[in-house]
Amino acid sequence: MRAKVYVTLKPGVHDPAGKAVVGGLNHLGFDEVKGVRIGKFFEIELDEGPDAEARLKAMCEKLLANTVIERYRVEIA
Repeated sequence: MRAKVYVTLKPGVHDPAGKAVVGGLNHLGFDEVKGVRIGKFFEIELDEGPDAEARLKAMCEKLLANTVIERYRVEIA
């Protein structure tokens, strides 16, 4: 099975990388860009099983996302 995991910063968490991207885009003439939030995307292939969703959640909480400042969303394809 294939799962897609999206990890993004929680609302209110400062995103210095996103601010740098906004500055770069503005510098290149894309003045309409007012905000960017940077995230991570993982595509994971794993064996199917009755506890696959629970295992994916454990992967996210133990390694893929810092749950103090990030949230995650899992899609199973």
